[in-house]
Amino acid sequence: MNLLRDPVGWWEGQGRPLALLPRWAALALIILTAAVMAWSAATVAPVAQTALPADEASQAAPADNDGGDLALYRRISERVIAGENYYAAAMAEQRAGNYPTRPFVTVRLPMLAMIHKAIGVEGANMLLLVLLVGTILLFMHNLRDQTLPLERVGAGILLLLGGAAAITPEAGLIHELLAGLLLTLALAMYRPDRWWPALIAAGLALAVRELAVAFVLLWLVFAVSRRRWIEVAGVAGLLAVFAIGLYLHWLGVEAQRLPGDASSQGWDAFTGISLPLLALSKLTVLLILPLWLAMPLAVLPLLGWLGLGGRLGLFSALWFAGFFAAMALFARPENFYWVQLTLPAYLAGFAFVPRALSDLVFAIRGRTERQI
Repeated sequence: MNLLRDPVGWWEGQGRPLALLPRWAALALIILTAAVMAWSAATVAPVAQTALPADEASQAAPADNDGGDLALYRRISERVIAGENYYAAAMAEQRAGNYPTRPFVTVRLPMLAMIHKAIGVEGANMLLLVLLVGTILLFMHNLRDQTLPLERVGAGILLLLGGAAAITPEAGLIHELLAGLLLTLALAMYRPDRWWPALIAAGLALAVRELAVAFVLLWLVFAVSRRRWIEVAGVAGLLAVFAIGLYLHWLGVEAQRLPGDASSQGWDAFTGISLPLLALSKLTVLLILPLWLAMPLAVLPLLGWLGLGGRLGLFSALWFAGFFAAMALFARPENFYWVQLTLPAYLAGFAFVPRALSDLVFAIRGRTERQI
């Protein structure tokens, strides 16, 4: 199968694709990775220390005097639990806190508040923990034919560290945290001959946070490229349902609209790649390291996922790279928590970095055979 004619199919069919790269491509990838790491250490880290102060790590909002975003979500959920309409509660609370409600996507989808109404915030916290443990076990099980035992154990530990935010008292209030766990579960559950459980997980992530649509769109591209037409229909159907749901969300917001409602500053900040790297350094176990070290290290899991091979490795690498690029282009500094949609899966890429580096060195040396 030709790499240029069908790159997705070629990559999916290789156990260790980096070892099969042309020498020039392997060398270019090593140089690019080293350059990005060096740039992040020398240029980004000093700037980042002022771009995202430590006291903003709790998702500070425009009206900090009322407790920030998480306090806002808690107040909305309390009103919903008490029986109030979600949109009436959300719009009233966002106005009271001087939060924008224009455009309609500045108001969160109601799914998490509905979960709180059903099982409470503490119940949502427990749900996150169950999801985290189940996802780790499933990931390790499904990697058994593709990785070494040490890599699987390492991936499991790193998934635990990447999802450590799930143990915090406020975890059940964070939309991105739940959506990220569901997307990680979707990655773990996907099988070409049994893809619908993963689609359900991705659909639930979409219901919690609309930014997860990027994951589903990438899935659609993969399914089309491999001519899996039944799968294409399923993914397209999910996107259609999502579009209808988003329209209904717009109707709910507009029904509560009042003259003078505040508008968002927009999402065209062009903060650059410093934002996702900084966010990963602040919201994962990397926070124990100095920024000049944490930010370069935050680049490495992407290389690890590329080195894993198969659909999982390629899809994950493209999902993470694409989402980080979107953050670099559109997110404002206070939107740093968007990166949680890539967690805990992204951090597991550290477990595959040794494999990726050894395969690249192997390719540069020009050999032609390699066993796992």
